[in-house]
Amino acid sequence: MTKQLINPQGMEFLYEEYQFSQAVKVGNQIWISGQIGMNEKGEIGNDITEQTRIAFENLEYVLEEAGATFDDIVEITTYHTSMENLAAFQKVRSEFIQADYPAWTAVGVKELVLPDFLIEIKATVVIQNQ
Repeated sequence: MTKQLINPQGMEFLYEEYQFSQAVKVGNQIWISGQIGMNEKGEIGNDITEQTRIAFENLEYVLEEAGATFDDIVEITTYHTSMENLAAFQKVRSEFIQADYPAWTAVGVKELVLPDFLIEIKATVVIQNQ
C-alpha cells in the first residue's frame, strides 16, 4: 500500500508553509489533521458555534478529497479551550454526524495554535466500501 497525501485545493499553503498534510491515506484508512474554525479566506469564526461549523466544513472538504464521508469516521478527537462550550459544540456536531456515532475524546486545553481558535477537530477514518 502506498501513502497518499491529501491536501485539497485551497489548502496547499498549509502543506507548504507549515509542513503538514491535511490528511494521510493508506489503503482504506485516513488520518486527518486537526481542523480549525478558520475558512479558506483566513476568516476565523466569532464564537464556538461559528468555529465549530467551519471546522466541520473543513473536515468535510478533506473527507471528500480523500474519497470518504462522515459515515466513515471511526474516531474524532476534539480540543476545546473551554469545556463550558461543549453543549454548543455538540449541537453543531449533530448537524454533521447524526447516527452511528464514532468514538470521541474531548480534551480541554489552555490554548490552540492561534489565540483566537476555540476548537480543533481531528479524525481517524476507515472507508468501508472501497
